[in-house]
Amino acid sequence: MGKEAIKILQIDVKKLLTTLNKAFADEWLAYYQYWLGAKLAKGPMKDAVVTELTQHATDELRHAQMLADRIIQLGGTPPISPEEWYKVTGCGYLEPKKPHVKILLQQNIKGEQCAIKAYNDLIKMVKDKDFVTYNIAMQILADEVEHEEDLDNLLEDISLIK
Repeated sequence: MGKEAIKILQIDVKKLLTTLNKAFADEWLAYYQYWLGAKLAKGPMKDAVVTELTQHATDELRHAQMLADRIIQLGGTPPISPEEWYKVTGCGYLEPKKPHVKILLQQNIKGEQCAIKAYNDLIKMVKDKDFVTYNIAMQILADEVEHEEDLDNLLEDISLIK
């Protein structure tokens, strides 16, 4: 990281890297959860659910890329194996053991709610201390809020089917 970039940080970089690595692991696990759920989904409105899960998977992968770039900029290394992801995850991974669309949506809503809390906490941590990480976290939080709304809407639509 550049000398001037380090000077403007007003935060414990080691603590920040720990938080960013946790978020990175969460994004990879969310990506896989969405991706696999889209492959296994069964039930009403399956096509709409698969489309949404696939789009969300793409977004989660993009988030992981953003976080990896920032971790590296700060002199860190993202967790390099899935085993490490499980060790540092904050939101975990909910296996799609029952691939009914309603269950998949409920599981992913829980994941989004955890992510919303995690990014809100990260934003509070870096506000007025690390503007680059702050902007990244704000972008990701906006996506996570939208994801929760999308999934809630699909779940509501499915519940109206008689």
